[in-house]
Amino acid sequence: MDTSPDRYLQAARRASTERRYAQAIAHFEAEWGGLLPASSESVVRYLTHYGDQLTTRTLRVNLAALARWHQQLGFTDPTKSYRVRDTLKGIQALHPQPVKQAEALALKELETCIDQLAKELADPLPAVRLRAARDQALILLGFWRAFRSDELSRLRIEHIQLRQAQGLEVFLPSSKTDRSNRGRVMKVPALKRLCPVAAYEIWLNESGITEGALFRSIDRWGHIEEHALHPNSLSRLLRQIFLRSGVDPEGYSAHSLRRGFATWASANQWSSKALMDYVGWRDVQTATRYIDGDAPFGEWAR
Repeated sequence: MDTSPDRYLQAARRASTERRYAQAIAHFEAEWGGLLPASSESVVRYLTHYGDQLTTRTLRVNLAALARWHQQLGFTDPTKSYRVRDTLKGIQALHPQPVKQAEALALKELETCIDQLAKELADPLPAVRLRAARDQALILLGFWRAFRSDELSRLRIEHIQLRQAQGLEVFLPSSKTDRSNRGRVMKVPALKRLCPVAAYEIWLNESGITEGALFRSIDRWGHIEEHALHPNSLSRLLRQIFLRSGVDPEGYSAHSLRRGFATWASANQWSSKALMDYVGWRDVQTATRYIDGDAPFGEWAR
């Protein structure tokens, strides 16, 4: 057993954040040619160089990566300089950019996809049936529980309890908003149609898996891999389902499931508090980014 403290330090950091920060450091050093440790003036020049090329969100992430690199190695953090902060504010003022969001998956498109997957579940080829069962469970769980892509990829069978006539209880050990890794138990309801619980049971019956990652890769011959699907692959997988279902995939990603549920819940008179508690949002501002609000103009509308 590894008793090194490094394994605990690594466990404290999200793998996706580590990858993104490593890319940011490489971008500063290799692509731009910056030197580390950096001075605040070199960071200002870096921001100035990419001010009209990268989004301010990307620049903020890159600054966070630079800040942590310096802090971890005991150097003065150059990103705290007022000139760095003011340069970033100036970039945001001169190059404002709308926030790009994935299209919300509407219930009609969701039904169309599930109808197509139901046809594939009756296919004589085992590989086709397996993928259909997996994809159906992934879409319905992702939609009705508003899971992020990384949460879907980290679901494990041993963390899921099936409660007959009630639904599922899913333990999520960590998430984007759970920095302390306390975990959270989430209930998945059994529904009269488009049921995520029934889809989950079908996937387990078709696959025969009893432990480990819930959603996994399946090769062309129907062999199920041991490792989980990578979060970055879920958007491509979803768009492939759309194409097979005759739905235009333009603008959709794995985040469309989360936005789709939030929009559906809002349209069905869920209160802001109920929606935030269910999805796990901490503030109303975050929630509003996911909801497509309609402004009713009544008889004035064309």
